[in-house]
Amino acid sequence: MTLSSPSLCVQERQSWQTEYEIYSLSGMRHENLLLFIGAEKRGCNAELELWLITAYHDKGSVCDHLKANVLSWSELCLIAQTMSRGLAYLHKDIPGHKPCIAHRDFKTKNILLKSDLTACIADFGLALRFEAGKSSEAAHRHVGTRRYMAPEVLEGAINFQRDVFLRIDMYAVGLVLWELASRCKAADGPVDEYMLPFEEEVGQHPSLEDMQEVVVFKKLRPTLRECVLDVFVPLQGLALLCETIEELWDHEAEARLSAGCVEERVVQMQRQNNVTAPEDLVTVVTMVTNVDYPPKESGL
Repeated sequence: MTLSSPSLCVQERQSWQTEYEIYSLSGMRHENLLLFIGAEKRGCNAELELWLITAYHDKGSVCDHLKANVLSWSELCLIAQTMSRGLAYLHKDIPGHKPCIAHRDFKTKNILLKSDLTACIADFGLALRFEAGKSSEAAHRHVGTRRYMAPEVLEGAINFQRDVFLRIDMYAVGLVLWELASRCKAADGPVDEYMLPFEEEVGQHPSLEDMQEVVVFKKLRPTLRECVLDVFVPLQGLALLCETIEELWDHEAEARLSAGCVEERVVQMQRQNNVTAPEDLVTVVTMVTNVDYPPKESGL
């Protein structure tokens, strides 16, 4: 079990309350969502402590794992498939069971890994639920971790509708997939050290203005520079991964894939690469560039 005790500023009190309410929903039991065990309030007034009790996973977050490990192709696919399955369930509206929920802070630090490397999504302190007949109490526009904010969030140009928030989550999924790909094991050489999205351009602690300049005005994205493959390995699976990432971080929110579609894509790309070649022959080399790529056309 893990115990967390947030400090008692107003924002963190609200975060604790939001997370507790989200976890308390009957439909929040899913293998790819962090298991909630209970909550406690200890003490009172200045001595008040707020605790959340959840399952413990000693592998830590995806971010922690990528810092210390490289991934095989099958491991990349497993993490990608299970995290997208969890998010697809979170986004799903199941009448009488669970409302649609937008995470609003999706990133590798908020995705935990079980012992078998399946993913479970955590940290619902900024989550927003959408229930029929109820207005969403949307917080201010610049919510989440700055480097993972979608262009429309950075611009402050969003309207408070359900699908808008779901597409914001999906932009972040594209960045997470890029992080996974950047640490995919190379057969013929070392993999670069782990870097956060946009770390090369804005460092580890970017301001809102830094991210606006890079993402909104320059329209830059972390770019899969090249895919180096053994001559006997087909390109289809890796090419589909690159295509999926590009669609997810499209500047136009309406062009982004849904979480369910991402899960289907991962199954497809894993199948394509497993047909004729062993997984460990796949090599991925990535880097961040300053090339301004136009938005990808999409019929979605």
